[in-house]
Amino acid sequence: MTITVYSTPTCPFCKQLKAFLKDHDVAFKDIDVSTDQALAQEMIDKSGQMGVPVLEVDGQIVVGFDKKKISELLHIK
Repeated sequence: MTITVYSTPTCPFCKQLKAFLKDHDVAFKDIDVSTDQALAQEMIDKSGQMGVPVLEVDGQIVVGFDKKKISELLHIK
């Protein structure tokens, strides 16, 4: 399972999402879109959104910290 978080360092929801993943021992790649315009554009192309966080789980996109949807995708009880 490939998990990517598109985030910025100042985003409180990004911090909550990453803490949630860490609390459940979920490994993920963290991409700081505030420092890389190409990766920011990649996030926009995939999600249709400019806001963060954007989570990608095996090609499925979740915009924002949608705890219920993320738990379902990652099989977290």
